[in-house]
Amino acid sequence: MNAIPPRSARKSRRFDSLEQEVFLSLWRTYDRLRAFEDELFTQHDLTPQQYNALRLLRGVHPEKIHTLDLASRLVSRAPDITRLLDKLEAGKFIERDRPADNRRVVRVGITETGLALLKALHEPLQACHQRQLGHLPKKDLEQLLRLLGAARAPHEGDASIGR
Repeated sequence: MNAIPPRSARKSRRFDSLEQEVFLSLWRTYDRLRAFEDELFTQHDLTPQQYNALRLLRGVHPEKIHTLDLASRLVSRAPDITRLLDKLEAGKFIERDRPADNRRVVRVGITETGLALLKALHEPLQACHQRQLGHLPKKDLEQLLRLLGAARAPHEGDASIGR
């Protein structure tokens, strides 16, 4: 594994702070790793956020969940959860209903078609994650997970994705 040179050895790059350098490194890493998932999900006319919504709905299946509860559990924020779900519903991956006692509430659940899509994506997604991070030893992955959790912890509410 190639070690990153110490910060002092990288004087040609200028950052306002170590925090800025780390943040920009995280952003660049996310961009590089996301490209692998984008390639996979595009084949299924799916976005990573839509996949995440389906994965969360599978976790509560056969129950349904309120739309706003689903939005709060997504890995990344979805300011327009309705549009995200519209596309999934058009593909028959989810179904929505409004309880008779409160028509303002929308509940959403995954369909058999949605479950079949997740099943079909399971192995290709495992291979994708292997391509993304499989070069790192388990010990490094565990340390990275701890560090990312520590960096994220003060900025998360009760609906933490790391729990």
